[in-house]
Amino acid sequence: MKNGLWENHEVKDLFMLVEKNKNEGQPLRKAFMEHARKYSRQPNSVRNYYYHEIDNLEEDKERLKKLGIDLEKHRKNTIQYFSKEEEDNLMLKIDKLVENGCSVRKACLTISNGDVNQMLRFQNKYRNFKAKQKPIKKDNIIRFSKKKERISEAELQALFMGLVRLVKRSATEEINEQVKTTMDRASQELRKTIVALNNKEREYRELKDAFMKIKEENSKLVKDMFKLKCDKAGKLRQKFEQIDIVKGS
Repeated sequence: MKNGLWENHEVKDLFMLVEKNKNEGQPLRKAFMEHARKYSRQPNSVRNYYYHEIDNLEEDKERLKKLGIDLEKHRKNTIQYFSKEEEDNLMLKIDKLVENGCSVRKACLTISNGDVNQMLRFQNKYRNFKAKQKPIKKDNIIRFSKKKERISEAELQALFMGLVRLVKRSATEEINEQVKTTMDRASQELRKTIVALNNKEREYRELKDAFMKIKEENSKLVKDMFKLKCDKAGKLRQKFEQIDIVKGS
């Protein structure tokens, strides 16, 4: 992009992107936004340029051939209004296919015989029609919708994901309960161990105190025995001294 001008490769890229989105049933707005991000433009500017360029290329056949663009795939849609009869018939056909398990998109694609543009037109009409419907309460009777003969792929996938979430939640709750039980058991064992250690420590202190008393008593006994021996030795010495004195006299 130079000074806001469009180069040929950018123009061709835009038209190819629009064709791709149409084939995939995507809104053109998505193509304009994607192209705007890629080339640093504004989505509205891209949209305006696209519709303006269609008119230019219709008049410039030489440039159209050079770019290799098929304008038949880029014709501007003229608004086609439904008559009341056409609208009623379309709604009945779509409702019947939906009741048989089709999605609204698939039903519209079937009715349009694979024409994506027509499919989008039918789909928008159906959704607008349903949005305008207001439920009329005639009595207090609850009427249930007709049971589908088969489940659609989207409904089956939603059911499967719901079951997966349910199983995960159940497994998580079971695991949490097991963990809680294990933690409670471990806590009880820990308390028992702490109590046992406290008892052992008390017994150790009592034994230590008893040992110190015995040690003190033993030390006292040793001192008393030593004193007795000293006293006995002193008395014997005195006795021998007295005997020596008598012999000497």
